[in-house]
Amino acid sequence: MKNYLAVLALILLPALTWAQDVEKGGEKKSTVQKPSRDFLMLQISYDNWVKPDSIKMKGLSRGFSGYLCYDFPIKKSNFSFAAGIGIAVSNIYLDNQQVMNTEKDSTRVRFVPETVNYKRYKQTITYLEAPFELRFFGNKENRNSGFKAAIGMKVGTLLGAHIKGREDGTKVNYKSNSRKYLETWRFAATARLGYGNFSLVGTYNLTNLYKSGEGPEVTPYSIGLCITGL
Repeated sequence: MKNYLAVLALILLPALTWAQDVEKGGEKKSTVQKPSRDFLMLQISYDNWVKPDSIKMKGLSRGFSGYLCYDFPIKKSNFSFAAGIGIAVSNIYLDNQQVMNTEKDSTRVRFVPETVNYKRYKQTITYLEAPFELRFFGNKENRNSGFKAAIGMKVGTLLGAHIKGREDGTKVNYKSNSRKYLETWRFAATARLGYGNFSLVGTYNLTNLYKSGEGPEVTPYSIGLCITGL
């Protein structure tokens, strides 16, 4: 995961904000600066699942995502279309349960009572994602100020997944990869509503977390804060 964030940071370094002074007829024109296109999106979220009652969760399950987007204004209107690329990570914490993968049962993935007294036990899933948005800006000249809203979807492909548990009262960690029975692709509907550089964002998966017949019916969703700019 550290490698993904390092690559994202390197991409962000050349983010552009430029101005140019022009001399003409002995008079100096005022500085001209391109308006923000919300090139960068950073999101911190509370993550949860629509799931069977047999799956128990606790604590603050959370996620982080970062995207680089290019914005295409729709003529001279207050609307635009944006597409981008980025990384999304979700951490789900279970309550006195653990994930059991087995080849013998009809359902490969089961959530069973923990066999070790875990202080915390989480499933982490990482996606490479492409967001697509139809955006509205109340102030199209300065998108860092004013009302803004967006609806769209994200298309993601699974990069990795693992399960990690910390045994209570010790520093012993149990970790295993767990991507075998997860859907390789995910599609999610998105919505944002905010002012200036800050927005509330919601995401709801249109696909199941697990492959058909391999695990329980689980639909992830998230609610969080999005910071935009550049």
